[in-house]
Amino acid sequence: MMRSFLVTGTDTGVGKTFVAGGIAAALARRGIDVGVMKPFATGAIRAGGRLVSEDAQFLRKASGVEDPLELINPICLRPPLAPFMAARVAGTSIDLKAVRAAWRKLTALHSTMVVEGVGGLLVPLVTGWTVADLARDWKLPLVIVTRPALGTINHTKLTVLAARAAKLRILGLVVNSAVPTRRGLAERLNPAALEAETRVPILAEIPHLPRSRFRHPAFDRIAAGLLAQ
Repeated sequence: MMRSFLVTGTDTGVGKTFVAGGIAAALARRGIDVGVMKPFATGAIRAGGRLVSEDAQFLRKASGVEDPLELINPICLRPPLAPFMAARVAGTSIDLKAVRAAWRKLTALHSTMVVEGVGGLLVPLVTGWTVADLARDWKLPLVIVTRPALGTINHTKLTVLAARAAKLRILGLVVNSAVPTRRGLAERLNPAALEAETRVPILAEIPHLPRSRFRHPAFDRIAAGLLAQ
């Protein structure tokens, strides 16, 4: 049975890629045939004569898959903007048929898929079609990555409200310290407040880690929590 989910965030820069890669690595360690996908990426770099997403490269490395980057990341745009805006600035269009074809190929190759969104849940991918719409159309429940610092309660509750309005299932929250942060009063108290205010379980709290630490034990706890649902 296909068991897949989408890793989204309360904002850009909360560490979605790191968390998605860590979850994929933890699932692979459990012997699960896991694939990864970042359908839309912006802020790409030019390498070897083509545009590549560093996030997609990280997901492939963390998961250990050998799937082509063109399948993992079918839409790769250079401007660091929301996809529909990035395509407009780049003078191109977004081919949703290519995205869906890549999804079908990857789901035929793997029993489990970890999909990373771009930005937050309501970011437009094309005009009138958001990350939330992708999750609904592909029947992907959510893992929401949030931060521990002041302001996270509002951002997280807004994301949860948007997910519930879109009739999306939420599997849990991951509180990730994407940037070095002093563990002050807000950082200590916010995780419990997030659970109480959103009625969504926290799968794990992740300290600030370099990207090379995607095998941290916190990801094993997340994987176990996801597989138990």
